[in-house]
Amino acid sequence: MLPRLTLVLGGAASGKSAFAESLVKETGRKLTYVATAQVFDDEMRDKISRHQRMRGPEWHTIEEPLDLGPALAAVKDDEVVLLDCATMWLSNHILADNEPDKAGESLMAGLSQCSAPVVAVSNEVGLSVVPENALARRFRQAQGELNQKLAKQADLVVNVVAGLPQVLKGNLP
Repeated sequence: MLPRLTLVLGGAASGKSAFAESLVKETGRKLTYVATAQVFDDEMRDKISRHQRMRGPEWHTIEEPLDLGPALAAVKDDEVVLLDCATMWLSNHILADNEPDKAGESLMAGLSQCSAPVVAVSNEVGLSVVPENALARRFRQAQGELNQKLAKQADLVVNVVAGLPQVLKGNLP
């Protein structure tokens, strides 16, 4: 059985989303996918379509690029949520000139109010070089702080590297 909050971290193309999906599917609950990506070009449109086809029709999808609190609070207790991903969500806020700390507080409140287990996917961005521009450094700092808040609140934290899950906190179900 999944805890109230599971955080799945990993780098780009590490297998974190596939691992998170497998955790959610194993619960036997109604599947809810909270998508945070926005379509700005054909490449992203194709990626989203591919992911939707791979997930299949048994998923209920909520597309919410910014205001996750109410979306999470509306989920019923017989569901399980895959939030994919916190990194894209944070990028949306930073690019919209929203304050990352305020947005993070709203997300944490929404997670606390969600009556269903949530598996949140997020990128680990702290293992690379210091970015050369101010926006990228601001994002990296905000993402690191958000990941720390999520990890603190989560009962299970898993880092996925090359498709291999490494438990950092808690126990796999």
